[in-house]
Amino acid sequence: MMATTFSDRGQAGRALAGKLRHHAGRKDVTVLALPRGGVPVAYQVAKTLKAPLDVFVVRKLGVPGYEELAMGAIAPANVRVLNDEIVTRLAVPASVIDEVAAKEQRELDRRERLYRGGRSPLRLRGRNVILVDDGLATGSTMRAAIKALRQSRPAHIVAAVPVGSPETCEAMRDEADEVLCATTPQPFVSVGSWYGDFSQTSDEEVRDLLARAGARTSSGDDPADAVVGALNKHILQLSGGPQDYDHLLEQIDEAPFVLLGEASHGTHEFYEERARITQRLIEEKGFVGVAVEADWPDAYRVNRYVQGPGCDLDAEEALADFRRFPTWMWRNKVVVDFIEWLRRHNRTSEGTKPKAGFYGLDLYALHDSMKAVLHYLDQVDPAAAEVARHRYSCFDHFGPDPQVYGFVAGTAIEKSCQEDVLAQLVDMLKRRPAPAEVQAGLLDDELFAAQQNAHLVKNAEAYYRAMFLAPESTWNLRDRHMAETFEALAAHLTRRVQFPKIVVWAHNSHLGDARATDRSSHGEINLGQLIREKHGHKAFLVGFTTYRGTVTAASDWGGPAERKSVRPGLADSYEALLHGVSFDRFQLDLRGNGASLPRRLLERAIGVIYRPETERASHYFRADLSAQFDAVLHFDETRAVEPLERSSEWNGELPETYPSGV
Repeated sequence: MMATTFSDRGQAGRALAGKLRHHAGRKDVTVLALPRGGVPVAYQVAKTLKAPLDVFVVRKLGVPGYEELAMGAIAPANVRVLNDEIVTRLAVPASVIDEVAAKEQRELDRRERLYRGGRSPLRLRGRNVILVDDGLATGSTMRAAIKALRQSRPAHIVAAVPVGSPETCEAMRDEADEVLCATTPQPFVSVGSWYGDFSQTSDEEVRDLLARAGARTSSGDDPADAVVGALNKHILQLSGGPQDYDHLLEQIDEAPFVLLGEASHGTHEFYEERARITQRLIEEKGFVGVAVEADWPDAYRVNRYVQGPGCDLDAEEALADFRRFPTWMWRNKVVVDFIEWLRRHNRTSEGTKPKAGFYGLDLYALHDSMKAVLHYLDQVDPAAAEVARHRYSCFDHFGPDPQVYGFVAGTAIEKSCQEDVLAQLVDMLKRRPAPAEVQAGLLDDELFAAQQNAHLVKNAEAYYRAMFLAPESTWNLRDRHMAETFEALAAHLTRRVQFPKIVVWAHNSHLGDARATDRSSHGEINLGQLIREKHGHKAFLVGFTTYRGTVTAASDWGGPAERKSVRPGLADSYEALLHGVSFDRFQLDLRGNGASLPRRLLERAIGVIYRPETERASHYFRADLSAQFDAVLHFDETRAVEPLERSSEWNGELPETYPSGV
């Protein structure tokens, strides 16, 4: 396997800029980028040389049916350059070339309008122009660009790329006044072969980088540089060693509630580092509960395993009830290792410390929670079980899909089960532990579990009904349920420990204070906000971020787990800002240091679905990070969490994006 030369286009641009320093400080230099892949490279070149940046839109002419193969390119001013060897060898008719060129001309015009936003192109006459792309393969695009540029009468044209075919770089000397290929590996193969991350650059990224370059040029400096410089003074590098989270635990101090987030539901580092922090919280600070973004009955089977009375043979078997989409969220190798650690910890500390439990906060398991209530009552009170079975039979004729119930009941086609589930919850809350439970030394754990299942049924009924025409959002109903479950768990654990401490695992979007995001303007609340409002500084909120890498996610709800490439963070995002910090993995304390951060940047949230093709609209929102969290842990490059059941889509090779430099 070939070693990559550059981690991404940003790093390639910085390397290329280092070889162009003889142009630095000159007032007659303009940097032009060939979009889209050339823009992140050119941005770094322009930033280093302190030169203005613009785009020069050139479109490849792909062979029909083999579009990755360039038969030529077009550029502004009706410039067309053909690769005569490809055209002749494939006998491409002139009519086909004209048809492809007309299509690409429409796209060229669209991109010119999109990227410039009404701005006029920079004046190039008499300037020294550095024309930048992310690589050179056949060189058709660069040749077309140079030919078109000649019509603007620049004084000097430099063709500059981080990596290129040795033959093409040599041939390009006949076209440009100066050619700089930072690396010319042999065998060349393709441009993308020499990048660790060669994911497609989006139109939004192009516009963001051009806007930043314009702001830097007008002010004489990059506004992000000062921010990154200030942040570097307030970060602590994470090395992977046992002392990594010493400072974080100092900051947490005696706070009884620690909320550990994640920026996706499928990133290995988020799961692994949460587990490391949680182990220290349990061992060193006496935490007795791990409450996770999972359904109560599924998680309670795991709780029985880690605390002793369960009958499962190992952690993987204890996680067997996590069979609904998305299974990888809890059925993954990191969670298995943590569950086994938790069981060992409870066994070795038995008699000296309270056991630590594993609990679910979510509310999707409508039918499983009904079964759990009935199972409990069948064991302790068969008569009460018959009453409950009659009440819950209200759901029988709607079938197994709770969304069917939600549609029928929510649109008032049939009477809802609201009164039945409420009556059952009231009956469950009136119950006291059965003698058999007391004799078994379980206190009222099993009764409490059954009560929480009844509580879930009541709230899940409202949730699914609210999916259709209800006044309150399902998001709010769900997070209120998680907050209610959290408070009930905290109250229940006081029967074991006077002041119980609980760590929560959930997505950043649930745990970061919603009041610090643009979602609050839509009336949305979340678990982190509700806990903060009630407990203040007794709650410590930790967010997790990443800039790029891979993630386990689906393309659609209910779809298979895929291992997807995560695009680099958008320019106007906290992810991009933290990417500029001097360490790849670090902790940023936001209590007292939040003033260093700009307000209301973009923040990325990848759930169980990831759609990189619509990433800006699907996965970003505005936030004030310093008000959202008390600390942030940033891992610049991350990898997909490994599911226990790996689909062919997950095992397969990551999709390759053909190089934009042709």
